[in-house]
Amino acid sequence: MIATLKAVVLPVWRERGFAGSFPHLRRDRGEQIDLITFQFDRNGGGFVIELGQCKSADFTTAGGQLTSREKVRAWDAPLRTRIQPQPGSSPQDWFRFRYATTPDAFIAVAKSVLSFTETIEKAFQKFDPKTIAALEKELLDPVPPPRPPDPIQLPLL
Repeated sequence: MIATLKAVVLPVWRERGFAGSFPHLRRDRGEQIDLITFQFDRNGGGFVIELGQCKSADFTTAGGQLTSREKVRAWDAPLRTRIQPQPGSSPQDWFRFRYATTPDAFIAVAKSVLSFTETIEKAFQKFDPKTIAALEKELLDPVPPPRPPDPIQLPLL
């Protein structure tokens, strides 16, 4: 499946300005970076496409790691969404290729990914740079620690 995605999908997305090594692609648009990651089912036979967008400067991820613009992945981005052929959170809702046994079957799955190209472009356009900045600021600003609960008053014996 990976070879077919590389042969069928990557050339089209590279024409749209995406660079990087499969499964992680990025498009630098000056102030922001559009990110695509193919996430495969750990049990095999399926994948989803993770989209993310972040500012083009280095930033700290939600996990507290400093990430450079060259190493950022879709799951690092403060704004993310998922592309899959049908709604739902089950791997059954992902792009499925478990039963593909011929080259034509793998190509059909890859072409189904291409049918989402315009949806992906629209998703990147809907990400709001102001929202990105606010989310990144929230990640960097320390959150005050929670106030400890008031001590329990036990009666004296």
